Amino acid sequence: MKLLFTHSYFYRFDPKQWEDGRPYPPYGTIYAAALMRAEGYEVGLYDTNLKERTDAIIPVLDQERPKYLIIYDDGFNYLTKMCLTKMRDAALEMIAYGKARNCTVIVSSSDSTDHYAKYLQKGADYVLLGEGEQTLLELINTLERGTIDEASILGMVWSDEHGTVVKNPRRPVMKNLDVLPQPAWDLVDVPAYKEIWLEKQGYFSLNIATTRGCPYKCNWCAKPIYGNRYNSRSPKRIVDELELLVNQYGAEYFWVCDDIFGLKPGWVQEFRDLLQERNLSIQYKIQSRVDLLLKEDSIDALAASGLETVWVGAESGSQKILDAMDKGTDVSQIYEATKLLKSKGVKVAFFLQFGYLGETMEDIEKTIQMLLDLVPDDIGISVSYPLPGTKFFEMVQSELVNKQNWEDSDDLDMMYKATFSPAFYKRLHRLVHKVFRKKQGLENLKMLLKAPQKTNRARLRSALGTFYYTPAVVLDKMRLKRLENA
Repeated sequence: MKLLFTHSYFYRFDPKQWEDGRPYPPYGTIYAAALMRAEGYEVGLYDTNLKERTDAIIPVLDQERPKYLIIYDDGFNYLTKMCLTKMRDAALEMIAYGKARNCTVIVSSSDSTDHYAKYLQKGADYVLLGEGEQTLLELINTLERGTIDEASILGMVWSDEHGTVVKNPRRPVMKNLDVLPQPAWDLVDVPAYKEIWLEKQGYFSLNIATTRGCPYKCNWCAKPIYGNRYNSRSPKRIVDELELLVNQYGAEYFWVCDDIFGLKPGWVQEFRDLLQERNLSIQYKIQSRVDLLLKEDSIDALAASGLETVWVGAESGSQKILDAMDKGTDVSQIYEATKLLKSKGVKVAFFLQFGYLGETMEDIEKTIQMLLDLVPDDIGISVSYPLPGTKFFEMVQSELVNKQNWEDSDDLDMMYKATFSPAFYKRLHRLVHKVFRKKQGLENLKMLLKAPQKTNRARLRSALGTFYYTPAVVLDKMRLKRLENA
């Protein structure tokens, strides 16, 4: 093959994610590979997601002898957006393997867009900035013609003959996403993913993206790939892809990995109608904002199309913190949207964030109270994480001396001076999970006593967990109080 695509995320290097057992194929990578194949290039994929070592790519490089090694990360997966140092190190090792075999090495990722010099210093020939498909196509076409003028290719960083790093202007974003071919799913070893899902979860889920970008401007949210815009694929193209994944690969559940799903007026309704026309029954989860979920007709359409869970960026139960984040939502909207979604049979999950600048114990208590009031179906807790290109990063940049990125997704280190100590936030993370599980358990215990015939295994396990979490919460509160006053 002439073009070997790979990427730098290894689930096995991220113990929390590997143990969780929900791996998703590199969607952005197979998107780019599909375009290059449609343009007449012979392409292959070395998918690192399930591999154990970076050097496992060496036999593939030796056998296939590609002219180009393209390390193209999945810009739709939040794990790659986090710019984890273990994955950066993996990418740098693969650059070395490629250069040792005379490959032209091209890199595209959130981390390389932010830190392109690190990748060029380790031997990468070109780093693509932001949305990479069109830049990659133009670059390969000109390299193959042998008449390349690097300075003319938008959206790229490279080193000239003197070793000087040259950063070309960014390329305008794509607006008509339907011109791209469907992702090259045939390059993925889908059965390997399916085996893990069935063993760990008992069902099989795949990922799909319907949009690119997010027009909102939360000041901690980094968007190095798709930026502050919002463009959608057509509902027909999405339903075509879903139909393929259901019929050919047996997927029964989908993670729609858009930053914001269904923002375009009428999109969700058309999506629902097309699914019904084709008798295609699916379940899926999305990410959205509470202020966008208050239109009842949209929620009805989402529920009718198979929506099972909405993850919302609740972030905090304190309006002061939401305003400081430039979130653009109100705490009252979190309450209203959660209750409305639940009334329609849709599960609600909260992303929560602690440690933002100016947060006090009162703000933390408001967030915990919001959890107790609303009892979402799931939560994901983090501490504020400054990434380049954000206002928040600029506010704390001077404090990021020894460490600027997390090693893996369970690192959760506080890398700047917040109100409380790093040890406090680690304990708070544990406490909030236990408070939440205790409340869930109490709700399920009441249901068990009231209607035992409606209790399933998961609810029974949650109800019994109350007897563990009740004393555990008391103990963790005592530990947190000591850390608060330290």
